[in-house]
Amino acid sequence: MNLKKILFQDVHFKHLFFFMFLFVGVNSALAQKKNEIKGIVLDEFENPIPYAAVGIPSKQIGTATNDDGVFSLKISQENLTDNLEVSTLGFKTYKIKIQEYLDKKLAKIILIEDVVSLATITLEKPTNHVKKAFKRLKNNSLSSKHQVDMLYRRSSVENGKTRFMVEHYLNIIDYGPSDTRFEELGIAEARKSADYRFAFKKQPAHAVNVMVQLNPLRQRIYESDYNWERIDDTSYDGEDVLVMQGKKKNQKTHKKHNWIKLYIGMDTYGIYKIDVSRHANKFSNLKALYIYKKNANGKLVLSYHNRVANFRTPISAQQQKLLKLKDRNVVSSYRHEAIILNIETDKKKFDIRNTLYDKKDMGDYDIKYNPTFWNTISLPPATKFYKKSVKELESIYRVSLESQFKAVNK
Repeated sequence: MNLKKILFQDVHFKHLFFFMFLFVGVNSALAQKKNEIKGIVLDEFENPIPYAAVGIPSKQIGTATNDDGVFSLKISQENLTDNLEVSTLGFKTYKIKIQEYLDKKLAKIILIEDVVSLATITLEKPTNHVKKAFKRLKNNSLSSKHQVDMLYRRSSVENGKTRFMVEHYLNIIDYGPSDTRFEELGIAEARKSADYRFAFKKQPAHAVNVMVQLNPLRQRIYESDYNWERIDDTSYDGEDVLVMQGKKKNQKTHKKHNWIKLYIGMDTYGIYKIDVSRHANKFSNLKALYIYKKNANGKLVLSYHNRVANFRTPISAQQQKLLKLKDRNVVSSYRHEAIILNIETDKKKFDIRNTLYDKKDMGDYDIKYNPTFWNTISLPPATKFYKKSVKELESIYRVSLESQFKAVNK
């Protein structure tokens, strides 16, 4: 029997840094034809600016540049009179009419650095600044009940090579970062690659729930548990931003690399970005990023998240011999990406499909593959990591990812 056919029969039974946001209603995208605008965002020296927000905030339409500064955005005819806005930390916000952008046939958008000099200004203590940010979290963020439509992808990397990838289009009922968990979660659409893993590490719940549990804002951390210092200054959309780093007090030696960075607005105390680095032990570590963006009403909403969790996974003696490894542990990692596609605040329009009631690894959900949905949905340009994952998955048995989707997701 053909090896590829055997592979697919087997996987059928066994079973994706940076700043991004995308507010495009999927139903709308399917209902009417969209025009696509493309470009690249650069600084004054023509260096690409990754993860810059590109969109029409007043209409909750947007995307983000990938790590090469490239973006693409699908719009309707009625958006031609709207303003296209490009914003990111450290640069002045750029605005231009959509029609003007198209008429000039612009291929490049140049952002001007927003120079911040706060050295001569007397600022309050870092701990107090962080404390006020936590206190105003609910007021600064979208904290009323809303639906979040999210693309969530996870790549499983073993010995430096991607060997499995799963993508879910999620419908989530949420109250924002002031709440410790999601109220409801559903998998509307899903697809996964062939499974070439030899170390099957499972998560006891859907990975998006882990994303919530790792978010310092949702963990209800206390500023008094950390030693805070101001390590940098930047800006966002005209507001000076202070970069505060907190290191956990009295932490053990092997956890000395545990720290949190909060990018806090100097005037509003809004938290625009979070960096997390955590070393549980010498065999496991985690790096995570959370990006927040203002919606049309000035409330902060999550727009993009990524994290990399590195660990060692035990394998059998037979697998060790086959892989020619020195020990019975494989160096593995999970690479996670979450991209917000749409936020709906009208409760009458809430639509949660395939609500999850059980707790199991996201790779174990078997949902029929819908190629029409995945070919129609508006997504930002692929990141380098995503491209690398796809290339590696296709190289193992010379089978295209699309063919894997069709064969595996029955």
